[in-house]
Amino acid sequence: MSFIPFLVLIALITCCVAVFGSATLDGASQVSLLVASAVSVLVGHFSKQLTWESLEREITAKVASCTPAIIILLLIGAIGGTWMVSGIVPTMIYYGMQMIRPEVFLVSSSLLCALVSLMIGSSWTTVATIGVALMGIGKAHGFDDGWIAGSIITGAYFGDKLSPLSDTTVLASSVSGTPLFTHIRYMLYTTVPTFCISLTVFLIAGLTMNVSGHGNVAEFMDGLQRTFVISPWLLIVPVLTGVMIARRWPSMVVLFMAILLAAVVGLFVQPELVHTISGMSGVSGTSGNTLLASYKGMMQVCYGSTSIETGVPMLNELVHTSGMGGMMPTVWLIICAQTFGGALTATGQLQDLMRMVLRAVKGTVSLVASTVGTAIFCNIALSDQYLSIMLSSQMFRDAYLKRGCESRLLSRTCEDGATVTSVLVPWNTCGLTQSTVLGVATLTYLPFCFFNYLSPLTSIIASRFVKGGAK
Repeated sequence: MSFIPFLVLIALITCCVAVFGSATLDGASQVSLLVASAVSVLVGHFSKQLTWESLEREITAKVASCTPAIIILLLIGAIGGTWMVSGIVPTMIYYGMQMIRPEVFLVSSSLLCALVSLMIGSSWTTVATIGVALMGIGKAHGFDDGWIAGSIITGAYFGDKLSPLSDTTVLASSVSGTPLFTHIRYMLYTTVPTFCISLTVFLIAGLTMNVSGHGNVAEFMDGLQRTFVISPWLLIVPVLTGVMIARRWPSMVVLFMAILLAAVVGLFVQPELVHTISGMSGVSGTSGNTLLASYKGMMQVCYGSTSIETGVPMLNELVHTSGMGGMMPTVWLIICAQTFGGALTATGQLQDLMRMVLRAVKGTVSLVASTVGTAIFCNIALSDQYLSIMLSSQMFRDAYLKRGCESRLLSRTCEDGATVTSVLVPWNTCGLTQSTVLGVATLTYLPFCFFNYLSPLTSIIASRFVKGGAK
């Protein structure tokens, strides 16, 4: 009975992909999740005699739990617009095209994202800032979107996973009862080799790939100079953002301050561009009209879609931003996905399936493999990496204790299975966010996220040499 909602969801999603294609996430997937949620509720009501009030409370709590993620998504939409129009991202692209050679671009972008993510502890912020700039550099050099996004995501999630500032790292260590730095040191055994393999692939690909876009670099640089004021002083905003993060300011506060700083810079450095976006660039006369145009233009940059004409079609697409409004389909999908996860948890259907998994566990390797599989399954079913980490840890903690396995093995396995694979699921909050921010479909970059899908395999292989995982 517990399989029924999943079967319904799989059938509906399959039909949606066949009918709507790449537009599936525009609404069809959301409706499918709600239908599957209704099926889950009906099954729970009739098979376990659960009341609607108890089901509603659990579903409401699950939807409420994603509120911080939704707010961060909206702020990321605004930061994408303000950092672009203020000239911050164009400046990063401009100087990056001069500094990074095409042959080592893929490996360089991955290493750069890894360093930034390790320092700030956030893959989302890394991708939304330096990742967007690297997408522009890679496109100028003629690389395919999948390769560029794959290298960015590989580095961002490597750094996120090992950073003591990362919320997922802290969560995995805390729910498993493992000291934070013990957890981080133990992850090095699986994370570093997997990252080295990924870098090797990117290096070989960059050296052997016949990219055809070298001529785009000069055209892109010329278009950026014509449209934006390019200055190294604009990089002060990213530096200040990094300082705020290093001082462990809350994520929402950091993102809001980064938006505010970029908006102020944009009004002073790129006033004509802001007025053009407002549609009032032809208005002349009093200073009141100028202030009104500045206010209207910057508000539109934060919440709405902005199209900037650079004279270069490919560059126009790159500097186009969607603001907070561009995140609304993602927010819609997150709410529907959380509704489905809440229904599964409230009816006990998810727990029923997990008990079946535990009965098949024989030794350490199968225990780790089951944990990894469960984490990936939760990423798919619940569409949230935090829920995946928490449920996997809670469900398998007693099993690890009974077999004399260390808690650090559980915490590492949960991270290897949950954190890095969340971005590979199109309807997961991470997959949705990164594909929206980078403008690359999840299934387009998935084959090139070598670190993300090799990490679970490395975790299972490494468990073979743990000598039973005994303390």
